[in-house]
Amino acid sequence: DEAIISSVVPSLTNALKRDLKRLTAKTPYIVGKDINVPIKNLYSFPNQVGKDRLVNAYAALRLYGAPLIVVDFGTAVTFDLISRKKEYLGGMILPGLNISLEALYKRTALLPKVTLNKPVEFIGRKTKNSILSGIVYGFANLTDGLIKDIRKSIGRAKVVATGGDSKLIKEYASSLKIIDTNLTLKGLTMLYYENKG
Repeated sequence: DEAIISSVVPSLTNALKRDLKRLTAKTPYIVGKDINVPIKNLYSFPNQVGKDRLVNAYAALRLYGAPLIVVDFGTAVTFDLISRKKEYLGGMILPGLNISLEALYKRTALLPKVTLNKPVEFIGRKTKNSILSGIVYGFANLTDGLIKDIRKSIGRAKVVATGGDSKLIKEYASSLKIIDTNLTLKGLTMLYYENKG
């Protein structure tokens, strides 16, 4: 009957809004314009935080409590930190697994195109296996290392992982215990119903 949009692709937001209005005969709510995410944002420039990151932080806070580290394994990999006082502290942004694979293929002369999958061996003995091992084990170790360092900064915090590649990385990263692949959708649902009263 209605729709809510959290978009980090401005060029598509208006097209999506137009198409959803045609389907529902109602103007969709846009996070950041019609609905604000009710979390204290301590970013130096609060408007620079992607609305998806704030929605994830808000949903994880409501579902899992604070302090919290939310790791989203999507197009980009983002680490978002929520303090014991339930404040959005900021975070980190890295290229996602598929972007990394694509960069290796496009920016090197001899490396082949590789589809993201489970590595078949830790020490690759074929180029494709070496790439998969490097990407998957590399991101898993990066995740564990950053979470360890973040906890030194903000204290013991729960870790919630989301995004399309979270289930794959969970198998290799010991710090990932909670996987919630629908975290963003849950957050949007919460925001919608809170806005509707």
